[in-house]
Amino acid sequence: MEPDFLTAFAQPSALHHSPLKNDVVQGEKRKFINPTSCNNPKLEELQMLLIDWINITLKQEHIVVKSLEEDLFDGLILHHLLEKLGSLRLDVEKMALTEKKQKRKLAVILEAVAQCLQLEESQLKWSVDSIFQKDLLSTLYLLIAIAKHFQPDLPIPSNISVEVIIIERTLTGLRTENAVEYITEDREKLEAQSKADAFDELFAHAPDKLDAVKKVLLQFVNKHVGKLGLNVKDADSQFADGVILLLLIGQLEGYFLNLREFFLNPNCATEMVGCYLFT
Repeated sequence: MEPDFLTAFAQPSALHHSPLKNDVVQGEKRKFINPTSCNNPKLEELQMLLIDWINITLKQEHIVVKSLEEDLFDGLILHHLLEKLGSLRLDVEKMALTEKKQKRKLAVILEAVAQCLQLEESQLKWSVDSIFQKDLLSTLYLLIAIAKHFQPDLPIPSNISVEVIIIERTLTGLRTENAVEYITEDREKLEAQSKADAFDELFAHAPDKLDAVKKVLLQFVNKHVGKLGLNVKDADSQFADGVILLLLIGQLEGYFLNLREFFLNPNCATEMVGCYLFT
């Protein structure tokens, strides 16, 4: 028996309550948060943060949001939010009373968001249909993207994951798949990536400043290894065997290094590798 067939019976209540299941067309895939994840404390914390952020931002408009997916689906509050945050003037009517007008207004708003955030269609994790259908997952992705762009200092919790159910309509019926999806990134990984990107940018776009950076790094290295009577003049050659790096780490971290456990003057690749393995 195929796993997908078993999966379909494993989540009967979730699939039964899905707002998307009846709207999925042949060959289309959609996903929604498994109801079992809705009680996730971290997810609730994220929702409350976004609700408070919107309410504080729109306090002067006397707008109060209580539910993200229920209150934002028609575009009215999103319209006010974008006007307030980005001073965007959208060519849409303030009050759209019919479903057709609401979806048209929402489409204009989401197009403005994509242009403002410089996102390609393939990068969007939401759509007019998913927002209008009050899909919480899509609504969260949209609000997080808006918040990061207009208020990057907003303390969005990192590393939040939810269980999602992916549904696809095939010739034989609905096919389901369970997965874990991360709504927010790992902040530590992002910071590390940001530091790496800074050096990549330096090498790619400012090679003329590379010598100045090397000079600063050499000053830093010599400040610490100088206590051992060492002096580094060429980082490329003197760091190659790993000895200076090992001694530098020892100085920075306060490690005791037993000089008998590695080669101070390695003469071959094997001895050099031994220095790096020691670190």
